[in-house]
Formats: sequence, structure tokens, C-alpha cells
Amino acid sequence: MAKDQLMNYEQALAQFEVVIGLEVHVELNTKTKMFCGCRNEFGNEPNTNVCPICIGLPGSLPVVNKRAVESAIALGLALGCEIAPTGRFARKNYFYPDLAKNFQTSQYDEPIAFEGALQVEVPSGKVFDVLIERAHMEEDAGKLTHVGGDTGRIQGAEYSLVDYNRAGVPLIEIVTKPIFGAGAEAPELAAAYVRLIRDFVRALDISDARMERGNVRCDANVSLRPIGAEKLGTRTETKNVNSLRSIERAVRYEIQRQAAILAAGGSITQETRHWHEDKGSTSAGRPKSDADDYRYFPEPDLVPVQPSKEWIEEIRSSLPENPAQRRKRLQTEWGFADLEFRDVINADLLDQIEQTVAAGAKPQSARKWWSGELARLANAEGKDVSDLAITPEQVAQLAELVESGKINDRLAREVVGYVLAGEGDPAAVVAARGLEVVSDDGALIAAIDEALASQPDVLDAIREGRMQAAGAVIGSVMKAMKGSADAGRVRELLIEKANQA
Repeated sequence: MAKDQLMNYEQALAQFEVVIGLEVHVELNTKTKMFCGCRNEFGNEPNTNVCPICIGLPGSLPVVNKRAVESAIALGLALGCEIAPTGRFARKNYFYPDLAKNFQTSQYDEPIAFEGALQVEVPSGKVFDVLIERAHMEEDAGKLTHVGGDTGRIQGAEYSLVDYNRAGVPLIEIVTKPIFGAGAEAPELAAAYVRLIRDFVRALDISDARMERGNVRCDANVSLRPIGAEKLGTRTETKNVNSLRSIERAVRYEIQRQAAILAAGGSITQETRHWHEDKGSTSAGRPKSDADDYRYFPEPDLVPVQPSKEWIEEIRSSLPENPAQRRKRLQTEWGFADLEFRDVINADLLDQIEQTVAAGAKPQSARKWWSGELARLANAEGKDVSDLAITPEQVAQLAELVESGKINDRLAREVVGYVLAGEGDPAAVVAARGLEVVSDDGALIAAIDEALASQPDVLDAIREGRMQAAGAVIGSVMKAMKGSADAGRVRELLIEKANQA
């Protein structure tokens, strides 16, 4: 694959206006698939969650999942959309092995929700209005694994495997209108918008929203036009980007790539693009199809969806707090500085910290443990921090043990390891393993005397005001007592001994 020429980012922005559009796909967490009774579960053995309906056998008839419709209405309302009095499913025809039917059941000209708007704040604090064209229901495709080659894609692969477990899983696709005026902040806006969508679906509890699993993924459309021009440029669509960082990087890359082509007198091909996380670049996929190419026509086996006004209002009344408002409220309640709170958001720790505070921990203590030791352990294991075998209640108990002086930070980190190993709650681990800080003066004095035997000059140094000399003795005591000594009390006893001599 030839390396793309890229224009300097600032130079690109000086010559071209950036226009972006975002299509976010949200997999719903319903128990069953969109049109059949197969389990909707992640991680099962390939091709075990399948039936005649979702693999398209002749004579099989689909039935709409009511819970999926309810989820779509809830998300549409949360996004400020109008809910259609009637919505029809259509067949989107294309030949590709990830859908055995050779068509995708989707909504075309009659989506369930339309004409919404969100206010999206970027890291600089600037707020953009993002207009939403539609949110429609459809089914997901299966998963293809291309074996052989060095890209993991079909080009150069020796053969491909298909798993139809995901085929038929309920999806909501949210499509924005073209977004103008973001300028240099277009990449950050794209990532912030997808983060907000993810926050909404989590708050509504309609999706697991695990981007690394593809529960939320984004197709990022980017086009450029010369500054002052009215006609929109030709767009590319970078498909299925599944991390916030990658969304930002992919949009930035496309801006620089397209700018270099246009500045050299070339033209942009309307096509899909693939994002390569390892290389930080996009590559060409296939020429982008228009709606006519898919030969949409109404799905003859499904009646239109016609939600009653009463049902819509019932769903509206149960909507949770707006995620943006929730973030502002929590920052105020916790007293976090802007940088501290931004780090919490970027690390995706808001839920864990909120639950830990609700369990009794101080906000700063909760932040310290989740963003410090627990994040470090998760990174070391290649896991998401939410996958660690420790609960917010256990973290709150750990923080309380430290606050009360029963254990220190060093011992607390040791306790975390035992909790993750399944030895029980922090208090039980401390009791069972005898990890409580030793504050008994007799034991501490004995350890101090032993340390002083090899460092007799320390007492003279302390009497002369050189308090840093005490650190060596305190370190020796802590080492001898395997970190269980009360370091503050050791220091006090050492000073007393120096003054008595």
C-alpha cells in the first residue's frame, strides 16, 4: 500500500473548510435478536446463536423485537428527535457473505426518529450544535475473519471465516446532518459527539456500549471545500471506527490526506475507507454506493411500526438525566478541577467513581484509586478497568481502611491484589492476612533500636536539625515490618528518642 501524502494540518485548515458527518451504530443489549428469538450474546462459540430466520432460510418469517423498538424510541427522544407515527422496514440489497439473506432489513425512507439536535462540548470548552437527520432501526451483519495476509483484511487473505452470531442483532443507526464550522476542532468534535452518544445509551441502559466489542462504532464522513466555496466537496466514509481516540485520529488523517490531493490538483474519490490503528492511516475500501444501488423496497414480511402517543409519552417520562448535565452536576458536587474531571472523562471512569462515592468514599479518594492503581493493573493486563474483579463498594471500603489509618497506601495496594485474586472484601483480606498497620509502640521501638544499631549517627543528625536523616531509619523499619509499620508514629518515636539521648 503506497504511503499517502499528507498536508500540514494548519496549512490544510488555512486553505480548506472541513465538513464532517457522523453515522453512529449502536448495538442494543436486548436478550434476543431484532427479528428472531436467537440469543443476543457476545463471545459465544461461532454460529451457535443462529436460526432459519437470521441465516435467511426459505420460508422463515421475521417478527419485530418490541424491546428494540422501545429502545429506539427512547434514544430518539433523548436525542431531541421527533418520533414517527409510522415507520416501515425495507430490504437493503447487497451481496456480501456477512448476511446470508443477501439483504439487510433496515429502515430507509420511514425511520423511527428524525430531526434531532445535540449540544456537544469539545475539550476547549466550545459548544457545537450537531443536527441529527435520523435514527433508524436495522439488523447487524455477521463477523468476517480474514485469515492470511498481513492486514487482517480480505485483500491478500488466504480464506475468510464467517460467524453469523452477530447477524440479526438489533442496531440503531444515528445519522447527523453535515456539520459545518468546526474547523481545527473537527476531529475533537467527532470524538466528543460519539462519546456523548455512548453516554446516552449507557444512561438509557439499552446497550453495553463497549466500543472495543463493536457495540458502538462510527462511520466518519469527511469532505473539504476551498475556503469561501459553496459546493460541498466529495466525501469519504471511514468505516467502523471503534474507539474515541481512533475517531479523532481518522478524521484528522483524512483532512490532511484530502488536502494534499486537492492542493496538488487531484480529485477525491467517493469511497469507503478503512482505519488502520497500528499505522495511524486510512486505506481505500470500495466505491461508495448511493441509495439507488441498494435497490431499497418495503419489507413485505413486516407490518409498519406504529407506536401510540401514550407509549411514546410513557417512554419519555422514564428518560434519565441528560449525560452532559450529569457531568456538570458531578463535577460541582465532587469539587474536581477542570483538568481532574477531564482526566476522569477521558479515562472513562465516571460511573465507577460515582458508584464508589455513593458507597461512602470521598470523591478524591475514589478518583485516586480508580485512575491510579486500578487503571495501572487494568492496563498491565490489557483489560478495561470495568472488567477488573473489584466492585465500587470494595474500593470504597479500601479507601475507608486507608482513611482510618488501619492500612497505608502500600498495604492497600497489596490488599487490592488479594481482592482481585478472589480472597474477599478488603476488610476480610486485612483481617485474614494480618495486614493492619502496626501502631504498638513496643514493637515499633524494638524495630527502631534494631535499625539504629547499624545507623548510630542518625540520632545526632536529628538533634542537629537534619531531619532528612530520619528517613533512612523509617525506611529500615518499614522494610523490617514488611510495610505494616505506622510510618508517622515511627517518626515521632525516633524524634523522642533523639531528644532523650
